[in-house]
Parts: sequence; structure tokens; C-alpha cells
Amino acid sequence: MKRQLPNPAELFELMRFKKPDLNARRRRLDAALTTYDLLRIAKRRTPKAAFDYTDGAAEGELSLDRARRGFEDIEFHPDILKPAEHVDTSTEILGGRSAMPFGIAPTGFTRLMQTEGEIAGAGAAGAAGIPFTLSTLGTTSIEDVRAANPHGRNWFQLYVMREREISYGLVERAAAAGFDTLMFTVDTPIAGARLRDKRNGFSIPPQLSLGTIVNAIPRPWWWIDFLTTPKLEFASLSSTGGTVGDLLNAAMDPTISYEDLEVIREMWPGRLVVKGVQNVPDAVRLIERGVDGIVLSNHGGRQLDRAPVPFHLLPQVVREVGRDAAVMIDTGIMNGADIVASVALGAKFTLVGRAYLYGLMAGGRAGVDRMIAILRSEIERTMALLGVSSLEELEPRHVTQLRRLVPVSPEGARAGAERSPRG
Repeated sequence: MKRQLPNPAELFELMRFKKPDLNARRRRLDAALTTYDLLRIAKRRTPKAAFDYTDGAAEGELSLDRARRGFEDIEFHPDILKPAEHVDTSTEILGGRSAMPFGIAPTGFTRLMQTEGEIAGAGAAGAAGIPFTLSTLGTTSIEDVRAANPHGRNWFQLYVMREREISYGLVERAAAAGFDTLMFTVDTPIAGARLRDKRNGFSIPPQLSLGTIVNAIPRPWWWIDFLTTPKLEFASLSSTGGTVGDLLNAAMDPTISYEDLEVIREMWPGRLVVKGVQNVPDAVRLIERGVDGIVLSNHGGRQLDRAPVPFHLLPQVVREVGRDAAVMIDTGIMNGADIVASVALGAKFTLVGRAYLYGLMAGGRAGVDRMIAILRSEIERTMALLGVSSLEELEPRHVTQLRRLVPVSPEGARAGAERSPRG
């Protein structure tokens, strides 16, 4: 081959030099290609106690590990020669539209992770056309979330507290603010053992110790934000009195029952969803009682360790309650493919919690926007590669669950389900 000196004009046609981005936040978020990338950025930028509160789960964290592994252990079955040039990710859920089959899950103490907190989450959800869920233990008030997302869909997650009147007041405020769905949470009769928090000496508000100070030295921005913004509190509960510890203890009540569910249903004018369902009989019973939807959830692995994996439970529940029931799922979702697989197996909707908080810690509102963009691109790409143009085309045949955890005795597993108490 004849060789020659490079022609500068031809060289510049082949190579384009990228203009450097001087905005550090935008630069690091643009480099994040997955939610795990956002997790790594969040870990660098957030003090250990706050990061571990988000990232951790109960006891040995087996429930969370198994939930994530359940999504990894699937096999997709794509159709070939079936064009899906234009993919529609929108769906109908609980009487309204969502641009994608996921919304933001309720999370407590959110401004602890990054001071923009629920304002960033609600604003990003509204801009993306997906629902945002505010926790009873949120650090932004019901009314301020409404102001941050005035035209979007806002949902409220309710703990039935020992002092029932406090919970009733929250229901009334959420209704007055135009929230369209209430999530009645049933998996927190007492607090789970979150060992990372105990080992870190985690408290709300954060207390300074030598370890806290040493850990904060390379993260001065977090402390500057924390110390120069309004104090951290449960915003919707700030007028109820008591310390943060008192409110936490009051939020957990082992006496919660079906009677409480009926009282709340009488009060609430919108859609009512029960969150924290973990077996088939309870799912059937709730649908028969006429709730508008259920969320299969083990609270992100933060309550009972070794709890059932919601994604594994999903096909059984859908078979029993029917594919028309509003069965939703959370826990362990880190990729848009996880969401596509859930929809294929019958879920009407999904909720993301930690993925949202990783984005928030990585870059505030811009980080949440980036998290949503990552999941959107993964959903669209997975659907196109499967050969489906809409969520309605997804079917169980598109997914095989490759389960590592198989009951030793199927008869024993069935017996355990049958022993579930009836309400």
C-alpha cells in the first residue's frame, strides 16, 4: 500500500474535538450511563451515614440482594422481523396517564440525602409526565409538593399512626391539595433492624461526632447545603408536636387492621392503593374488597429480611387476581429492563425509590432528571429489541425467570401461604 503524509483537511473530517464542559455537575451526570453510575457518584458526594441510610436495608440485607438478583436472573425472548420503529412507553394507571410505566416511590428523610429533596423529585416527575409519591415521613410538606408539581400527578403514602387523628388530618390535607391517589402502607407494624444505621450512629437530625467530622471533610458541599437551608423535619407533621423520635415511634403501629383500611377508604375521595402486600391470599382478599390497586413490596428490603421477592411473587398474584387488576411492584428496580420485565409478567406499574435517591444525591434536580432519562432510554431500547411498540404488546412469553431460590418443598410453601390470616 502506498503511504503518504496525513492531509490535515481529511484528518479533521474524521475527527471532531469535543468542546469541554466547564459545568462540573453536568459533566459528571452526563458521564453516568446507568443508575449504578449514579450510585457511585452519590456515594462519593454524600456522607456515609446519609448514604447508608438510603443504600442499606434490614439486617443481612438479603431481601434487597435477592430482589436485585431476581431482575438480573431473567431471560428475554425477542421477536424477529417485527419492526418497532416507534415505541410508546405511556400507560394508563389509577385513572390517569403516565408517560412511562414507573413513578417515584415514597421516601422518608429525603432532604437529608440532598437538600433539594422532594421538590427536586416532584418537579422532575412532573416534567417527565410520571407520578410522584410523597411519604408521610417526607421532608417537604403536602402543600409545597403540590406547588412544585402543580399540573402533574401527586400521590400520598400514608402511615396509620398511633394517634389516628394525625393520619386523618394528613388524608384531609392530601385530598385538599389535589393528590389523586393514597397509598395505605401495611408492612411497617414495627421498625426493621437497619444495622448500617446503628453502626453509623445515624440519627435525625444528624449528630456530630469525630467520625462524622472526619467523613465530612472531603464533602464540604453537603454540610454547607445542610447548614444553610431550612432545618430538617417531617414537614407534613411539623405542627403535630413531639420530637423526631416521638414521631417515628408514633408512625409504627402493630395494631393496624382492616378496620383502619375501611376508615381511610371512607375518608379518601380518590384512588386507594395498599402498599406492602407480600403473599397471594392477601392480594386476592384486597382486590375482592375493592381497593383500586396493590403494590407488591417488601419495603425495599428495609423491614423483614428474607421477605418474599416481589418480582418472584408477581406472576402468581396476577394469575389469581387477573391481569385487569392494578397490580404494581417495587423493590430492587435499577434498570429499565427490570420495568419492562415486570410489565410483561403482568404489573400495571412500577415504583423506583433508591434509583431516584441515587440521582438526587448525585446532582439534585438535575440528577433526578438524569435518572429518569436513563430509565426511559433503557425501557425504549429493551422494547424495541423485543419487537414491541407498546406496553400492551408485552406478554409473559417475552420473559423467563431463571430462579436460583426454589422452595425445597412446594407443599410446604403452599401451606405457608394458606396459613396467612384472613381479615
